[in-house]
Amino acid sequence: MRSIGELARASGLTVSALRFYDAAGVLVPAWVDPVTGYRRYTDDQVAPARLVAGLRRVGMPVAEIAQAVRAEPALVHRLLDTHLRRLEQGLADARREVSRLRSLLPADQPGITRLTLTGAALAAAVDAVRFAVGTDPTVPALTGVLFDVTDSGLELVATDRHRLAVATAEATVHGPAVRTLLPLDTVDALRHLLDASTSAGAGADRAVVELTVSGSSLVADVAGHELRATALPYDFPDYHALLPRSGAAGPTRRVPVDAEWLVTALRAGGPTVVREYAGRPWPVTVLGLGPPDRLRLLGPDDLPGPDDLRDPDDLPDPDRPGLAAGADRAGTDGIELRVGVNGDYLLDALDAAGGRHLTLELDSPLTPLTIRRPDDEGAFSILMPIRL
Repeated sequence: MRSIGELARASGLTVSALRFYDAAGVLVPAWVDPVTGYRRYTDDQVAPARLVAGLRRVGMPVAEIAQAVRAEPALVHRLLDTHLRRLEQGLADARREVSRLRSLLPADQPGITRLTLTGAALAAAVDAVRFAVGTDPTVPALTGVLFDVTDSGLELVATDRHRLAVATAEATVHGPAVRTLLPLDTVDALRHLLDASTSAGAGADRAVVELTVSGSSLVADVAGHELRATALPYDFPDYHALLPRSGAAGPTRRVPVDAEWLVTALRAGGPTVVREYAGRPWPVTVLGLGPPDRLRLLGPDDLPGPDDLRDPDDLPDPDRPGLAAGADRAGTDGIELRVGVNGDYLLDALDAAGGRHLTLELDSPLTPLTIRRPDDEGAFSILMPIRL
């Protein structure tokens, strides 16, 4: 039997930590002297104590440490994967907050960030997000395009609350991370300048673009032609909670789609389902995503009627006519996921994505639909589902 001091030296935990984990029920002594209260541990408890010490060092919550100590190795690996994703998200949140704090520093000593990229990369990123910019004057923070500059490059983001588009562009960055919200007029002028440089013979792939961000000012140099702009004075909303998951935690359904077929069907007036929201009829495009790799457009005969809805959460949202954040649970049969979207918004997303072959990703009829090109993981758009 080992004393608490001996186990502390063997495991890397302090004596006080061992007392804490005893009280928490994580690592209980094999025997406690009823008179002196001294704790005794067996040799078999050294390995669990070392595991606890390591999990403690990486900041795993006590409840999950308690699970890990008693679990099979496969579950411990899953707990580690979950915790690692949590740490990565926390680091991303911290970086965004640092970037936001930098933007709050006095303007008389602004940090200067310069980035260099090709005209083709910037043009493609702008084209991928332009359609999702908001037009509601009551929400001015959504009427521009966010230029989010990090050490790894440039990310453009636009949203109108009902759809969101993200695109990345490789860039060489010098200076601190920075976020700047450019007015749509500025973005369109920049895009026009990129076209002008291409038509002048520079070529999109050869044209070099240099962006300089200093405080609320941005200067764009496109093949020797300069554009100056002032950022919008608003905080762009945190959109990261809506971003699709990746890796092992990715969406439950990925369906390849022939974009040309889908665009043709939508423009030809493909089947829609009419639902009433706030006293007005709204046409809803309903996608059926089924295995294996099957996509179809559904009409009224393919769905249950309003009287068949069984969940009160499926009732229309009067505050979000035609664009509520739910979907029809009754329409999910376990084989085919059915999701309603705004058909015009879907067309915009397909046009912006470009390419013949696209992928639709979905977790459930209640979660956003993601449209992406299989050859570019950094560019995608998201559509909020419509309740059926």
